[in-house]
Amino acid sequence: MKNNFILPAILVSFLFLFSACVSVQVKHSTISSVSSEIKKPKNIILLVGDGMGLSQVSTAIYYKDGKPNFERFHTIGLSKTSSASDLITDSAAGATVFSTGKKTYNGAIAVDMDTIPLPTIIEQLSKRGLATGIVATSSIQHATPASFYAHVKSRRLYEEITTFAPNSGVNFFAGGGLKFFNQRKDGKDLLAEMKAKDYEVITDQLPKTPSENNELILLAEDGMPKMSEGRGDFLPNATKLALEKLSKNEKGFFLMVEGSQIDWGGHDNDANYLIAELLDFDKTLGVALDFAKQNGETLVIVTADHETGGYTLASDGKDYNKIKPSFSTSGHSGTMVPVFAEGPGASLFNGIYESNEIYHKMMALFDK
Repeated sequence: MKNNFILPAILVSFLFLFSACVSVQVKHSTISSVSSEIKKPKNIILLVGDGMGLSQVSTAIYYKDGKPNFERFHTIGLSKTSSASDLITDSAAGATVFSTGKKTYNGAIAVDMDTIPLPTIIEQLSKRGLATGIVATSSIQHATPASFYAHVKSRRLYEEITTFAPNSGVNFFAGGGLKFFNQRKDGKDLLAEMKAKDYEVITDQLPKTPSENNELILLAEDGMPKMSEGRGDFLPNATKLALEKLSKNEKGFFLMVEGSQIDWGGHDNDANYLIAELLDFDKTLGVALDFAKQNGETLVIVTADHETGGYTLASDGKDYNKIKPSFSTSGHSGTMVPVFAEGPGASLFNGIYESNEIYHKMMALFDK
């Protein structure tokens, strides 16, 4: 009797395995066909809210008059931010993953664990003839912007970082950091070197129209003023100016925009500082999204290198109708950060993934 069951059992097992294999093949085929059908963008705008976790993003809901631009995104993912050296990343390693696709040690500016330079997205795209730009409310030598054009072993080497600017291939710089060009310990005048490389150097105010030449716009000795100190619409206006300039390139462009001081408000445990900077960043998202909507060939990505301050929108005691922003640390936290995407290729940014995947997704979309 037992032998009568052997053959049917074998047949059932075979059919089950065959069905599973077919299912896997169909699934892979479907993924492949979807990937081939994804429309690739001509341009990418990467906006980095330094230190911006989900509570910081939520601030726009409670403190902005009107609908936040964050709510205009239809694709949202989560990024795991640990660096190669630490569970909690710093901004240098946190930005190097966006610019190079490699996780590295805290403090590294576009170099690997052995301090060997890593090719950046800007360097690679510049060689292909695409236009590139960097806008920040910090100095352009600060950790995040620096990671896109320089290669140094420590983020604190501001003068050394600056030496990479003339040959960086970046077509548009806007931010602070003037003193690292013209008040250097080595006595060099890097503004003259920038001019020799066909950069128009602007140090008084943001121009209304872009130059035909490459542009270096430095409106502060170090970091830009806080919003509370009268910075005004520098970030959205500089972003608009950059888009007007870079979009003239027929091959496309890559623009990185950083809301640098969201992070600084978190470090200071200063809720008013953080909120003002976050709302300024949200306004800048509107500029990017409006451009992308009209252009039709631009992907907008918004994310953070890490969260700062352990910031939370807690209730004011037992009053659940009143929010009291609070902090758990003056440093960074290890929480995941959101990734927003809108435009051609946005669907690739769904899900939960390591932060360096953002680089690989962007480069895959630029590979025609």
